[in-house]
Amino acid sequence: MILIKNGRVVDPVSQTDQVMDILLDQGKILELGENLSAPEAQVIDASGLVVAPGLVDSHVHFRDPGFTYKEDIYTGAKAAAKGGVTTVILMANTKPAVDNVETLEYVIQKGKETDINILTTANVTCGMQGKELVDMDLLADHGAVGFTDDGLPIMDEKVLYMALLKAKKMNMPVSLHEEDPMFVKEPGVNMGKISAQLNYGGASHTAEDIMVARDCVLALETGARLCIQHLSSGVSVELLRTFQKLGADVHAEATPHHFTLTEEAVLEYGTNARMNPPLRTAKDREEIIQGIVDGTIDMIVTDHAPHSAEEKAKPMGQAPSGITGIETSLALGIKSLVQPGHISLMKLIELMSTNPMKFYNLEPGTIQKGAQADLVIFGQDQEWVVDHYASKASNSPFTGWSLPGKIHYTLCQGKVVYEA
Repeated sequence: MILIKNGRVVDPVSQTDQVMDILLDQGKILELGENLSAPEAQVIDASGLVVAPGLVDSHVHFRDPGFTYKEDIYTGAKAAAKGGVTTVILMANTKPAVDNVETLEYVIQKGKETDINILTTANVTCGMQGKELVDMDLLADHGAVGFTDDGLPIMDEKVLYMALLKAKKMNMPVSLHEEDPMFVKEPGVNMGKISAQLNYGGASHTAEDIMVARDCVLALETGARLCIQHLSSGVSVELLRTFQKLGADVHAEATPHHFTLTEEAVLEYGTNARMNPPLRTAKDREEIIQGIVDGTIDMIVTDHAPHSAEEKAKPMGQAPSGITGIETSLALGIKSLVQPGHISLMKLIELMSTNPMKFYNLEPGTIQKGAQADLVIFGQDQEWVVDHYASKASNSPFTGWSLPGKIHYTLCQGKVVYEA
């Protein structure tokens, strides 16, 4: 039994924003109110702190199976807990890929051995080759919560069209990595003034825009529920906005690095700012923030992409793209979105907890009597320094930054899984 005293409860599901006590027992919320007492309970003093539903990161790479020198499901879970994340949804670009029941069950079983809730997608196409659809019914029956070939675009529109028709029939979501290779000379850096300065080919925003336009048309045609993953281009934000107005069931993710940094970061942080899709211009960043403000973008995810120090030490053209992001996501959301006044803390929690669960047909976490006790307790404006990671990886441009939103506790199913 745990009694959380005097916390500011911020819960988008019940639209609660008030100071109260929370009594937890047997993994559930037993009672809410003022001046609660339970002599036998462990007491957590949350005075001056925010208590929110546990965060949900619906786009992470835990590299397991196949690349466990970068991360594995156990270390990924510890990194998540440190970041206030109680539920993750894994991407399926492992080795072997999650295009078969055996790999799917391996991931799900290993996830059950951790302290957080680990769910996983399965691939859309066999071997992520973009040619032949997986057995979507079979994989859904065995626990996949959605379908994605994240890491690679599905270039054959007929294959994707068939996948979306099937997903619509199943009422299952599909998430897409949007990148036409024709418009990518060299990946990881925006094609523009910085890539020119580095004499590096770069990746044009057109690579994203052309695929977003195509796939929004297919979503409109099929009625399927579609997520455009890790939006980076302002043009794509506007395309998405238009198709939402037309009635397409299209959703989108933004990552903290895309709404915090711009292409100039590559000059300062080198390969730790090499992303796919790349960090783009200040205007693109502003358009992403505006998309978050007006609801065009309805999920904040990390695209947590751990890599080894040896890999990131390679030259720009050889190093892999991506950053370890799950431990800094809440802090960057507060710094880049809440503190400047773009959105409220309530809205941030909705983007980082409620909406990802809804997109994947899952029950959103809430702080109400009888709900599962998945919670994060943090100081909204309390500064902390990004100095070490629970992840195996430390490939981040944010190392050394002083950020708000210090996390004091993460609780999953009523159990403390992280304590500062």
